[in-house]
Amino acid sequence: MPFLLLLTFALTAGVAAGLIVLGYPWTGRPGSTPSLDAARKVGETVGRHARLRAGLRSRLDPAAATGLALTLALVLAIGGGVLVAVLAYLARTSAHLVRIDYWLAAWGNRHASGLSTHGLNAVTQLGSIYTIVALCLILAVVETIRQRSIWVVTFIVAVMAGEEGLTLAVKDIADRVRPAFNPVAATLGPSFPSGHSATAAAFYATAALLLGRWRSRPTRALLAGLAVAIAVGVASSRVLLDLHWLSDVIAGLALGWAWFAVCGIAFGGRILRFGTAARTAARVAVQPEPSRVAER
Repeated sequence: MPFLLLLTFALTAGVAAGLIVLGYPWTGRPGSTPSLDAARKVGETVGRHARLRAGLRSRLDPAAATGLALTLALVLAIGGGVLVAVLAYLARTSAHLVRIDYWLAAWGNRHASGLSTHGLNAVTQLGSIYTIVALCLILAVVETIRQRSIWVVTFIVAVMAGEEGLTLAVKDIADRVRPAFNPVAATLGPSFPSGHSATAAAFYATAALLLGRWRSRPTRALLAGLAVAIAVGVASSRVLLDLHWLSDVIAGLALGWAWFAVCGIAFGGRILRFGTAARTAARVAVQPEPSRVAER
């Protein structure tokens, strides 16, 4: 039963993510990318000193420019950080959250079986640091050769090294005790946030972005769905194996995806060149692009 619950969570989250990417509004202009379109729109807004309402409207108007991509990334980055902080606070102060965490951990322990535990252990390995390091090396080699870009390795290192550093720092600060149902948990160090969940969220999102560059929208949707499904599956396995509390894995997913969003903004999304979006916004703010001026 625990393994079936994991599959339900993972598949639901993956299908939802895939449908969102599949239905995302796309301008279709040659050479257009969400990050650069968003950067141009931000630059135009700053350049003409428009009111906040006009700036918000331009961001949320996918027909004018896909500024929604940048908005969503910023919301994910900021919201993820806030969620981690709130969960860290509630884990120490909220009896309700503690009861929910304990109830789910106890449920997983009561319904554990040899077969489900074997399946959960197989899924949880997809978030193991050893598995992720090996996959990072494969991804870096394959995508560097395919894309002929020096930024592939830099992007992977920025996402994964930053995520690991943040996770370890928060673990040391929170210093939360793990569930006591599984004896293995006592040997694994602080519980909050879940390192497996954060690592899986960050890496598989990175892989989906890199593998999806310059491919069709259905392909990108499939990759995004798989990335989310695997990350949610890993997170669910940590709870059902009684190695983490539910709030630990939610915080881990939020941290991993938030840091990925930060790096995605910094590297210009699928453009994958550090600072590209910022330079585009600054250039357009100082001197609007001729084609944009003609449209006004």
